[in-house]
Amino acid sequence: QVQLVESGGGLVQAGGSLRLSCAASGRTFSSYVMGSYVMGWFRQAPGKEREFVGAISRSGGGTYYADSVKGRFTISRDNTKNTMYLQMNSLKPEDTAVYYCAASLKAYYDRANTESDFGSWGQGTQVTVSP
Repeated sequence: QVQLVESGGGLVQAGGSLRLSCAASGRTFSSYVMGSYVMGWFRQAPGKEREFVGAISRSGGGTYYADSVKGRFTISRDNTKNTMYLQMNSLKPEDTAVYYCAASLKAYYDRANTESDFGSWGQGTQVTVSP
């Protein structure tokens, strides 16, 4: 079982940028174990269901995004640091949400885009974008 902790959320003006981090850990966790997980980001705005933001392959060589963030958000990972990142640029007020990272053992990163595809979740970090 992997434990995930997000950080980097905060308040930013529209048009600004934020970078979120997701640190993974667990008993006997290592970069090898990190590399066995497809990683993803989801978000949940007030009064709305949690929605998929994007996912990254085990090696970091492939990424897949929701249309709403494509071209503005970038997911990356550093398996040697057991960490995944979400770089968010050109932020909009509608990006305001709690952002969650998640880990999946699903084989294909570009097919892991629903909550049920991911078995481990962080506690979330709040991102607020002011007009």
